[in-house]
Amino acid sequence: MHSSFGKGNLKTMKKLPIYFLIGLLGIILNACSSPEKKPAQFELLPSPKEITISGQSTLDLVEVKASFDQAKTAMIEQDDLEGIEMISFKYTLDSGLKEEGYLLEITAKEILIEAPSDAGLWYGLMTLGQLIEDARDQNADLPLVKIKDEPALDYRAVHLDVKHHLEKKEYYFELMDRLAAQKINAVIVEIEDKLKYELQPKVGSSDAFTIAEWKELSDYALARHIRISPLVQGLGHASFILKHPEFIPLRDDPESDWAFNPLNEETYRVQFDLYEDALKAFPHANYLHVGGDEVHTTGRNSGKSPLELQLIWLNRVSEYASNKGLTPIFWDDMPLKNAEVYRSIYDRKLTQAQVDSIWSANESKLNRYIDLFPKNCIYMRWNYDMPESPGNNQAIQWFTDNGLKVMGATAGQTRWNLMPQDQSNTDNIRDFALISIRNKADGLLLTLWDDDSPHFELYQRGIAIFAEYTWAGEKRSSDQLHQAYRQRTFGPALASADFEFINALEGPVAEWKNMLLDKGRDRNRLRKLENPIQEAVISFPDLDSAGKWSENYQSKIQLAQTNLAKVDTILKQISQAKKSAVRNTYPLEVYEQVAQVVQFSNRAILTLAELDEPSGEKRDIALSKLKEMEAEWATLLANVEEVYGKTRQLNKPKDYILDQDHHVHLANQALNFRDWQFYVEGLFLEKVKRELR
Repeated sequence: MHSSFGKGNLKTMKKLPIYFLIGLLGIILNACSSPEKKPAQFELLPSPKEITISGQSTLDLVEVKASFDQAKTAMIEQDDLEGIEMISFKYTLDSGLKEEGYLLEITAKEILIEAPSDAGLWYGLMTLGQLIEDARDQNADLPLVKIKDEPALDYRAVHLDVKHHLEKKEYYFELMDRLAAQKINAVIVEIEDKLKYELQPKVGSSDAFTIAEWKELSDYALARHIRISPLVQGLGHASFILKHPEFIPLRDDPESDWAFNPLNEETYRVQFDLYEDALKAFPHANYLHVGGDEVHTTGRNSGKSPLELQLIWLNRVSEYASNKGLTPIFWDDMPLKNAEVYRSIYDRKLTQAQVDSIWSANESKLNRYIDLFPKNCIYMRWNYDMPESPGNNQAIQWFTDNGLKVMGATAGQTRWNLMPQDQSNTDNIRDFALISIRNKADGLLLTLWDDDSPHFELYQRGIAIFAEYTWAGEKRSSDQLHQAYRQRTFGPALASADFEFINALEGPVAEWKNMLLDKGRDRNRLRKLENPIQEAVISFPDLDSAGKWSENYQSKIQLAQTNLAKVDTILKQISQAKKSAVRNTYPLEVYEQVAQVVQFSNRAILTLAELDEPSGEKRDIALSKLKEMEAEWATLLANVEEVYGKTRQLNKPKDYILDQDHHVHLANQALNFRDWQFYVEGLFLEKVKRELR
């Protein structure tokens, strides 16, 4: 068959969006293929900058895959790429590409990858790997294709927050492979007490990885063009250090384990010891993230302002980083709060004129200390809700106008319990990435906070979204991007909208959080109650006043009914997805367990409603259901722990010391997984037992 695409048509095709070209490729392959071949849908993630498709390759896919594997191994082991059949590699310095850019061409006879750097060759190979995977999944041939590609942002970093638990060690190695395939080139590990510090051994928890173990991961990541840098919290967020009795003299407030006294010289000896060991664990770091957020200090009532004290501390730790050849990164919120301009960033009702007014009235409070702001530091402008706000842009502008480096931080996870919300924060990630690209920023960080510890597999969609927008900008709609994520993660069958259950599950999960609690009570804030069963857990029906309970809890009953039906449909989708997926069924198992947990709470509310019926028969059935709930929950919980435990270290060591929990993080409230994640369910079942006596 002869191709009908001439040179003029190819020029037109270059201007077409990738999703159109990919669909067109399916038509081409369907027309050109032999009867046993199926039409192919290729979904590259992240999207390439330019792609031109001209037909169907006749290269043997098995041989190409063997050559791909050989080339990947050679790159990781830094061996010679000469002699690899079917794939040719070439360094080219005159292509006009960024350092990490590449050219990939699949012809009728061979595959060519050109790039100005090792990283570019690697990313070209990663793109080829996705094409191979899609072709194999769909029993299709590779396309005849030309790709010219480079990143929109140079620094594309994912934040790993391990403060409340660790995954099993092998999981982190597998994670680096996945990040590398998505062209993520940096990781910042918020290490806290999960490193066995040698200079301050009291700080490391007994389940922490050693310096050698973290270094092994760091080396593994670097071989895949991922550079890991540590985040060692300082000044504030210091409970992992200051909770220990021997460090109490270093506290800014003797009664609080939150913050260091920045005027105590011993503060810096301890912090620098922790930095020293962290840099041994992550020897390829180019940054030292020093934290510094969410903290006011007095210097033990020194009379100095909180902003001056923070800048005294920041200068000391920035000098340390500079002496190590590293760039310090600092969360920027406290200077903005101390100068009273922070409200301008997060108040959606403010107009540009009102933002300007706030800054006009208060900017002098920042300018007064401008000479104390270290120039070698990157000021990380974190904003998880409103990156597009006039106040956020004003803050970024203030730093750049004063010759200070600024970088953004968005979030794939904040204070969400069982799973991320807001479509894995798609809009926020997109908006901050586009702002960063528009402002020609060096890069962007995707924070993945462990505050309430959802399973890490459920962060993967947010990571893929971040990879797309930071590499390619806005080339896909949200729906198209979610579809690409499903295909890349699970296989082509799940690309269909029929398997878009994740967004549908978010709402019932959000409502699950406090479903078994009375109005106004929050799952995170029960530990300090004297009698949480009585004060917080939902009341039970009074059998002498049938119908009264249902009247009081009508909205909760309706919500449980709606969500029960919705989640039942989702569970069926997940069950079918597990059968249709060609890889990575594990995250589907995790979603399945999340959905089952939600259903338990929905059924509990509806059972209480049945107990409130005047019918004696319905009451008897409801009482029987309530009696069975403890055993039902035990089975469900065992399943959750079995699935989560495949990758996660579920429980903290028995000798672990919990801190004062200033930010009421669920994962910081008990040693055992079931005792913090499902504390409310335990209270509810205890109340059931009391009511049935």
